[in-house]
Amino acid sequence: MQQKVFEHRLPNGMVVLGEPMPWLESVAFSILLPAGTHHEPSNRLGLAGMTLEMCQRGSGPWSSREVVEQLDFLGVERSSSVTTFHTSLSMAAMASVLEPTLEIAATIIRDPHFPDDELEEARQSALLELASIEDDPAQKCFKELKRLRFGEVYGRSSLGSQEGLEETTLDDCKKFHASHYHPDGAIISLAGNFQWESFLKLVERLFGDWTGMPKQAHAKVVSIPGSSHLKHDSQQTHIAIAYDAVSYNHPEYYQSRGLVGILSDGMSSRLFSEVREKRGLVYSVSASSHSLDDCGSVLCYAGTTAPRAQETLDVTVQTILELEKGIEPDELKRLKSRVRTSLVMEQESSSSRSSQMAYDWAYLGRVPTRKELLSTIDALTCESLIEHYSKFRPKSWSLVTIGPEPLEFANAVS
Repeated sequence: MQQKVFEHRLPNGMVVLGEPMPWLESVAFSILLPAGTHHEPSNRLGLAGMTLEMCQRGSGPWSSREVVEQLDFLGVERSSSVTTFHTSLSMAAMASVLEPTLEIAATIIRDPHFPDDELEEARQSALLELASIEDDPAQKCFKELKRLRFGEVYGRSSLGSQEGLEETTLDDCKKFHASHYHPDGAIISLAGNFQWESFLKLVERLFGDWTGMPKQAHAKVVSIPGSSHLKHDSQQTHIAIAYDAVSYNHPEYYQSRGLVGILSDGMSSRLFSEVREKRGLVYSVSASSHSLDDCGSVLCYAGTTAPRAQETLDVTVQTILELEKGIEPDELKRLKSRVRTSLVMEQESSSSRSSQMAYDWAYLGRVPTRKELLSTIDALTCESLIEHYSKFRPKSWSLVTIGPEPLEFANAVS
C-alpha cells in the first residue's frame, strides 16, 4: 500500500500532519509545543516540566482526578515530556475514541486549571525525580555531558535544578504557559486508522481559534569541547564522550547515522565487539546520534570498573578513529537489515509513527516517506561512508567522567 502523508497549516500557524494506517485499529497523536527548557529563566530551571505537570492537573470542565478518570475510561495510553526546544504530549487509543481523546488533550494545552492546592505535590514529585538521578550514574553522566557540551542554555536537563524547582511559583507556571503554549510553532501529528478530512475538521474545531504570541527565534547552538570529572568514591567509572557530527537536517545525515550504526547498533557492532567482547572492559557501551537544530553530535557511553577506566576510554576512542580504515561489506549489510526491520516495525505502531512525523517536521520542515528513507539507506556504500568520515572527522571532543579518579584525554581533544 502506497504511503500517504497529509499536511496542512492552520491560519494561526499550527501544523497538522496525518498518515492513515487503515490496517490498524488504533490511532496515536503527538503534539509538540515550542515550550522547551531553553525558555526557562536561569533561576527557574525545571519550570517547563513543572508547567507541563500542572497543565495535566485539571483542565476544561474536568478536575485533576476527572482528567485521569476520563482518559482511563477511554483506554488512552499517554506520555508527556520536555526537551530543549519542545514540550510534547502524546496519546494513543482505539480509533473509535479519537474525538473525545483529542478534546481532552486540547483542554490540557489550552485551558489548564493550575490548581494552587496541587502545586506542592507537583513540586515534590519533580524534586524526587531529580534526586533519583543520584542513584543512576549513567544518566547523571549524560546529563553533565550535555550541560558541558551545549552550555548553560541548550545543555539544560528537563529535570531542572533543586533551587529552580523550590523557587517556582504557580504564577511562574501560568506565565510560562501564556508565553510559550501557542499555535505558532506547534505541531500535531496523527497516525493510524482515521479519515484525514474528518480529523482536520476536528483539529480546526479544537485549535482553529487558538491564538498566542509568535514563535520566538533563538541563538545558534554550538558544541563546546572540553572535559570534566565528577569525583565519586566507587569501584565503577562512568564515561560519556561526545564529538561533532552532521545534524539531522544535513543532506549527509544518513551517512553519519550509518557510521554510528557500525559502531553501536547490535551485538555485532564495533564498540560492543572491541570494548566488551574482545577485552572485557565494560558492562555497557553505546553510541547514538544527537541533534539540536544545526548542531549534530555523536554521544557515547561506557560503564566500567575504576582500574580499567583509562584503558576503556582509550580503546573506545581508538575504535571510533579506526572507522577511517574501512567498512566491511558484512557490517553494511547488517546495518541495512536493521534499518529495514525498524521501518517494518514502525508500520505496526501508530505511536512511533506519529512521534517520528512530528520530529521530522520540527527538524526538516517536511516528512520523508519510508520509500525515500529506504532509497537513501540502500544507496549507502562502504566507500560513501568512508568518504563521509574523511569529510567530517570527529573533532571538538567533550568528556565527562564520574568515578574515583579523572582520566587522561588530551590526545583526543581537538
